[in-house]
Amino acid sequence: MEEIRQAVERARSIGSSKSPRIADAPSVVGPQSEEVELDPSWLLSQRIVAHDGDAWESRPYDMLRTHVLQAMDANGWRVLGVTSPTPDCGKTVTALNLSLSVARQQDGPVALVDLDFRKPEVASCLGLKSRVSTVPDLLEGRTTFRNAIVFARAGNQRLWVLPSRPTKGSSELMGSAAMQDLLQSLKRECRIAVLDLPPVLSSDDVMCILPHIDCFLLVAAVGLTKTKEVEESMRHLDPSKLVRLIVNKDTATRPKYYYY
Repeated sequence: MEEIRQAVERARSIGSSKSPRIADAPSVVGPQSEEVELDPSWLLSQRIVAHDGDAWESRPYDMLRTHVLQAMDANGWRVLGVTSPTPDCGKTVTALNLSLSVARQQDGPVALVDLDFRKPEVASCLGLKSRVSTVPDLLEGRTTFRNAIVFARAGNQRLWVLPSRPTKGSSELMGSAAMQDLLQSLKRECRIAVLDLPPVLSSDDVMCILPHIDCFLLVAAVGLTKTKEVEESMRHLDPSKLVRLIVNKDTATRPKYYYY
């Protein structure tokens, strides 16, 4: 408990210190916005399936979408973090598919933000080319909110993607005033913002940002995640912000995702 208290206090102190601020973005997207068409075959190879509402593989994500949106709407939440106890539990795939499933409803912009600064994977999973403007550049004041966004399209689904790159000082960025500005911009502009967070037990990054996000999903993997790792993760998190514990079961030929 003392470790959690220190991490929360650290996040608060970092957030109150002087750091670059993100300017308001009252009109992010317009007719001039260039879209990037995602390659369906590449998405499938990465187990990204929820852009296709007719695919049976997308149905579990649609069910998860309904649970998540009902909980978020009931509480007035807009920013959802997706994390896991340890690496390789499928949190990034879950975040990607959930974002695309929500985007199919076309109720407003959906943003997917890569905040796993130590091992970002969102851009590679989507087949996006390397970019000059990334989330760390935005938080450090080297680019604008709009320039950090990739306006991606998969079929009729449109998704705002804020990719990242490996960077040092990740916990400081997580608790910075600029991060709080980014989250406020996402709340103002988007139907929902999905944050791909790092694993809970890998660093204090999640604890640093936890006071500033609305809610989270915790993704565990059958055959990989131990019960004690889930319990340890929950000791570092705020149980009142937990929307779902997702038990992710993956096979090589027919991926299925079970959650409760």
